[in-house]
Amino acid sequence: MVCYITCATTKKGATKLLMSQTYTILGIETSCDETAVAVVRLHVEGRGQVDKGAILSNQILSQIEQHAPYGGVVPELAARAHLTHLPALIRAALDESQCRLEDMDAIAATAGPGLIGGVLIGLTMGKALALAHNLPFIGINHLEAHALTTRLTDSTPFPYLLLLISGGHCQLLDVAGIGATTLYGTTRDDAVGEAFDKSAKLLGLGYPGGPAIEACAKHGNPIYNLPRPLLNNTALPYDFSFSGLKTALLRQAEKLQPLTQTHINDLAASLQGAIADCLASRASNAMVRFKTHHKTCPNPPFVMAGGVAANQFLRHRLAETAQAHGFHLVAPPVALCTDNAAMIAWAGAERFASKQFDEGGMAVPARARWAIS
Repeated sequence: MVCYITCATTKKGATKLLMSQTYTILGIETSCDETAVAVVRLHVEGRGQVDKGAILSNQILSQIEQHAPYGGVVPELAARAHLTHLPALIRAALDESQCRLEDMDAIAATAGPGLIGGVLIGLTMGKALALAHNLPFIGINHLEAHALTTRLTDSTPFPYLLLLISGGHCQLLDVAGIGATTLYGTTRDDAVGEAFDKSAKLLGLGYPGGPAIEACAKHGNPIYNLPRPLLNNTALPYDFSFSGLKTALLRQAEKLQPLTQTHINDLAASLQGAIADCLASRASNAMVRFKTHHKTCPNPPFVMAGGVAANQFLRHRLAETAQAHGFHLVAPPVALCTDNAAMIAWAGAERFASKQFDEGGMAVPARARWAIS
């Protein structure tokens, strides 16, 4: 921790000292098929507000090629890869950041949710480093890390409305502060990223499915009338459902056999359009609710986060929805939408700076499931 002393003048002319602090955190992410290590620095200004963040290093080793032949992530293979590559990535992150472990204020690692074998490896490594160097350890909720990413990249102020869309999650949340989130709605079955991946597989597009669907959709037309599950369901105004949409795509593809590339492109565009309609409809309802709870928050942020937030078509559609409701869209750079350790280190830094972490962090368990709210 580095401290700076600044001065401020009160209305009565008195001068008071303000303490600014800088925290440096090493983060580890191993919840799925990316092995990642990062070093992040957070600066807190004298009034206790987060001023800015900086990524000193962000090392990511993707396992896509290893899992592609299976059409999805194989948990055992992912865990073994984490075990093999994590030590070298830690050294690379420290070298790139020009820091030593002794320079860290704390160690943060994903404690869940995720594939339990991978989570255990990263969590155990983080605890070992913290114990060996007498540093605080912070177990991080992977979903909260996604939720806080734009505070690192864009200094997004609280409160904001969050659409968290990834391979395993699809949620709308009111984010009022660190550890202060309210769940508006979630998926009733498949997550949006899962729907993309499974749809891509049945169309023969391979893994990962989301980028493949987006690429084909650019050359297609949304000519097929696929369903929009829960679109007009007033009893579940903030929830999602994508299982039926995926099945409808399969039935349409079966009617078109043998599939040509034109068929695939049009099916991809139709699927992406249907998903965009569902997300925009639910987000629109959530924006109305958010504004009733935060009446003094003009032009509030609407944050997209998670791997699916990298989809540019969805970003454009949801930016229009946000603007129509007096919000402004904020999304991380594409490289920080998918799983990475910079977001884990940043979430650790935010919790460390606000003293919202368990001092007995070595007891934090690995969790396959861990709700953010």
